[in-house]
Amino acid sequence: MTDLKSLPVELSPVFEGERVRKGDMQVELGGPSMEHKCELVQARELDEIEDGKIQVIGPDLDTMKEGQKYPIAILMEVAGAQVEKELEAVIERRVHDFANYIEGLMHLNQRYDIWLRLSKKSYKKGFNTLKYLGLALYKLFKAELPFIEKIQFTIYTDPAKVKEVHDSAIKIYETRDAKARNLKDENVDTFYSCALCQSFAPQHACVITPNRISLCGAINWFDARAAAKVDPKGPLQAVPTGECLDEVKGEYTGANEVIEKRSLGATKRFYLYSAFGFPHTSCGCFETIAFYIPEVDGFGFVDRGFKEPTVNGLPFATLATQVGGGIQTEGFVGIGIEYFRSPKFFQADRGWNRVAWISSTLRKRIDDAIPEELKDKIPSEKEAAHINDLQKFLVEKDHPLAEAIKEKQASLTGEAEAQVAETPAA
Repeated sequence: MTDLKSLPVELSPVFEGERVRKGDMQVELGGPSMEHKCELVQARELDEIEDGKIQVIGPDLDTMKEGQKYPIAILMEVAGAQVEKELEAVIERRVHDFANYIEGLMHLNQRYDIWLRLSKKSYKKGFNTLKYLGLALYKLFKAELPFIEKIQFTIYTDPAKVKEVHDSAIKIYETRDAKARNLKDENVDTFYSCALCQSFAPQHACVITPNRISLCGAINWFDARAAAKVDPKGPLQAVPTGECLDEVKGEYTGANEVIEKRSLGATKRFYLYSAFGFPHTSCGCFETIAFYIPEVDGFGFVDRGFKEPTVNGLPFATLATQVGGGIQTEGFVGIGIEYFRSPKFFQADRGWNRVAWISSTLRKRIDDAIPEELKDKIPSEKEAAHINDLQKFLVEKDHPLAEAIKEKQASLTGEAEAQVAETPAA
C-alpha cells in the first residue's frame, strides 16, 4: 500500500464544490455521454479481501487522451465486524462526498449516474493514475468511518468490464430499493435526514421516509437507519416524526424542525407528498425532475439521461436550475426514481392522475409503476414533443386531465370570439 504522502495533490474539505470546466479538464470519466458507468460498494467477509489493494482494469490516466471521455466503474469492497449489507448504499454515497476532497477532481451524482472530471493542473502535478483516487478514498474512509476494517478497490475503465459491472450493479440497486416498499410512513416514529449534498446545496437536506427515498435514489429508510446507528452525529441523522400536521400533504413537525435546523433557517417547512405550497428542497444529485405544465394542469417528468428538450421546450439541465441549490420552487421538485413506486407518490396532487408526460428514457425504468389504466394515456416525446401535441394527445386518449383541458380550450375560444365581436368594424 502506497503511503498518503505520495499523493501528488492536496486532500481537504476545502475542495468540496470545486468545478472542473470542460476547457480545464484532462479527462472525463462517466458523465452524460457514457452509457455505462457506476460505483458500487459490496460488503465482504474479512478473509475475502486484501486491505488497501487497489487495481485499475483497463486504460489508466497516463494513457488516456487529453480532453477525451471514458467509461468507469468503481467497485469498493468493504469488511468489518460492524459492516452490514444495509450499510452498502450509505458507504457508496460517501464516495461522492470524499472524492470531492481531492484537489482538481470533480465528482457528481451517484450509482449509475457518476460523472468525474480531472483537471489538467492536477494531472500535471502527477495525478496520472486512478490508483490515486483509490488511495485517497481509502485513507478518507478509514479516517471517517473506522468501523470499516478492510477496504479494497477495483476501478474499471475497460468498456466491456464496465458494462459487466454496471449490469450487475443495476440488479443490486433494484434489490435494495425493493426492500422498503412494504413499509409505510405512518407505521414508523422516526424518519432520517441526509445532508451529504450540502457542499453543493447548503440550504438542502433530504428527509428520508419509508415511502420517500432520497432524491439521489441511493439511500432508502433502512439504509439511513443503519447509517445513523453507526454514526449518529454524521450526515445521516434520526428525525422523530413528531406530530403529523397534514396527512395528505405529508407535513410533520419533526421534518420541519430538522429542515429548518440543517438549512440554517433558510427553509422552515415542507410537504413530503406535494410539489405545491412548500415542496421538498432539492440538491443537484436528483435522479429525475418533476415539472408543472400549466397548459394541461399536470406534471412532466424527465430523467438525467434524457438529452432532448422536454415537452415544454426546456432540457434537463435548464430545468435543474429551477430545482437545485436547496431552493423551493412550486411545481418543480427533484425526486428519486423509487418514489414513482411509492403509495404516497404526490398524493396531495392527485398522484398518477396528474402525470401528463414522461421522457422515454425514464419510462423504460418505471413502466412497472404506472397504473395499467394510464399506460396508454401518458405520452413521451415520441407521441407529444410540444405542448399543443400534448393537449391533443391527452384529450384523444381521455386522460384524467382531458375534461379540464377541453373546458380551458372552450373558455379561451369563447373569450377570443367575444373580443372579435366587440371589435368595431373598420
